[in-house]
Amino acid sequence: MAERISVGVLGATGMVGQRYIKLLENHPWFKVTYVAASPRSAGKAYKEAVKNRWLIGADIPADVKDLIVQDANDAKLALGKCKFVFSALEMGKDEIKALEAAYAAEGIPVVSNASANRWTEDVPMLIPEINYSHLDVIAEQKKHHGWDKGFIAVKPNCSLQTYMMPIFALQQAGYPIKRMIVTTLQAVSGAGYPGVPSFDMIDNIVPFIGGEEEKTEKECLKILGTVKDGKIENAAQPLVSATCTRVPVIDGHTATVSLEFDLPEDKKPSIEQILKVWEDFTSVPQSLKLPNAPVHPIVYREEENRPQPRRDRETENGMACVIGRLRKCPVFDVKFVALSHNTKRGAALGGILNAELLKAKGFFDNL
Repeated sequence: MAERISVGVLGATGMVGQRYIKLLENHPWFKVTYVAASPRSAGKAYKEAVKNRWLIGADIPADVKDLIVQDANDAKLALGKCKFVFSALEMGKDEIKALEAAYAAEGIPVVSNASANRWTEDVPMLIPEINYSHLDVIAEQKKHHGWDKGFIAVKPNCSLQTYMMPIFALQQAGYPIKRMIVTTLQAVSGAGYPGVPSFDMIDNIVPFIGGEEEKTEKECLKILGTVKDGKIENAAQPLVSATCTRVPVIDGHTATVSLEFDLPEDKKPSIEQILKVWEDFTSVPQSLKLPNAPVHPIVYREEENRPQPRRDRETENGMACVIGRLRKCPVFDVKFVALSHNTKRGAALGGILNAELLKAKGFFDNL
């Protein structure tokens, strides 16, 4: 195995940070050499900092458990200990935004799971199969801030991963989408730990998740946008109307989607054409053979009662978008059900895939 790149995890003691650490165990390209968290954890061995609150269900990786946790608020502490960091910070958005910029200013790229920089116009919000070209904005980002080696790249909200690839595949195939109605059924793990109280979730559905509908309706436009004049210009459509709910499922976000094509009636795709587009869809992560890229990024299930979170969330190691029930819609054109693994594709493993794309494209070459 070639020498692996040393990486750090910010917010390493939290639920997403723990997932990063476990998922990076034995990664062919990256090795965790630095962990940082809040001042209350700083100075402790990692195994002590997460004692009685390690949530992953497997042993702490041997090469991480004895690392001393550093104060994530001091970016200089990471110098010489890692080449770039994964950000799983859990604090106020303004604090995260300032802290991620501090790491970038020190020459340490930040691959972020946090939402603070998703709407920063020169920060790419990546789903690697869709908007890999947004990496072009990083040069302008570095120039704008006067950063030499550091930069920031983020991933979008976890629920968008559920249906954005099939939407993009259709757009790319020449079937632009005008309007969509999306209802998400989001797993409790998406709320973090301890998350939603059990009394609210058992035998219940919560029809509101703060901020989720706004993210669902707007983030897709940035992802589908284009780089212009050193910033990302949002797409004009599709117009999205979203309802986001929390359901008593551990992992796996589901979405029901109805969409209308922006095409004359005789130019709209048939069910068979749509299925062919999805079956054939592949992109840059697949051509580059990135370690965590799914071979089949979109998987269609023919059974009338699929996808289901418990049965389908681990498809392609939790990195595929699993679709079913494609059919005509009496209001718009077509409708379907989609599923993705929110704590893998939608969180840490999606962030790792972003880092793999950045490495493959040479963004870590001179660190």
